Amino acid sequence: MSIVRACRIIDLDRSMYYYRSVRDDWAVEEKLLEYANGKLANRGCPEYYKRIRREGVKWNHKRVERIYRKLGMNRKKKHKRRIPNLLKTPLIQPEGMNLTWSMDFMEDRMENGRKIRVLNIIDDFNREAISMEVNYSFPSNQVVEAVKQAIEWRGKPQKIRTDNGTEFIANAFEQYCLNNKIDHVRIQKGKPTQNSYVERFNRSYREAVLDAFIFESLNQVRQETESWMEDYNHHHPHESLGDKTPIEYLNENKIQKSVISNSRETD
Repeated sequence: MSIVRACRIIDLDRSMYYYRSVRDDWAVEEKLLEYANGKLANRGCPEYYKRIRREGVKWNHKRVERIYRKLGMNRKKKHKRRIPNLLKTPLIQPEGMNLTWSMDFMEDRMENGRKIRVLNIIDDFNREAISMEVNYSFPSNQVVEAVKQAIEWRGKPQKIRTDNGTEFIANAFEQYCLNNKIDHVRIQKGKPTQNSYVERFNRSYREAVLDAFIFESLNQVRQETESWMEDYNHHHPHESLGDKTPIEYLNENKIQKSVISNSRETD
């Protein structure tokens, strides 16, 4: 069938059929593909748009979403159905840094099949990644050393929240917390939602690093982890923090406290 006849049947003007947009969206496509092929492969359009605006580019959100859909990046992700927890314990965000830290382990395997473990420590106040230690195994003494190193530059927390892993309930870690007057808060067994801050952090790290690469050596894991941790702390916007990064939120809080302190001294 000819185009003329087809357009007449469906009552479509031929100028509309032959119309091609003159808008050049290559820059938008290039930026979205850069995110999608990097460490933000599973973050989605809302975070891509926020990062684009943070870089100073004033593209309209409808334009970004249109190109996002055009590139086929809006595939629906399947999530496992979880049984609702009837005894949820709400998490309260601390009002300042070093009030509560969260710790958890993650596991993965390298190309040769050898298992690796990652110890993550974050501050619940601003979701900042304080430490991410990578090794083949973590005896309780090594967990204590990781906490000591974090305290040397960050300061001592009032509380540390963990699950009931053997490394955390071991005498070495329990005794260290007792000697340094740190309240060790252990969540209920089988209820990871009570440690949601670090669990959400673990998911972001797994999607961006552990599931994105096939590692050949421990040093390669450490390098990718360090690079991702730097980006997360300085460039990852959190909706719960007003779309600020962990470092931005922390610095803003310090400035506010300084202003309040100075005003009180003046009074």
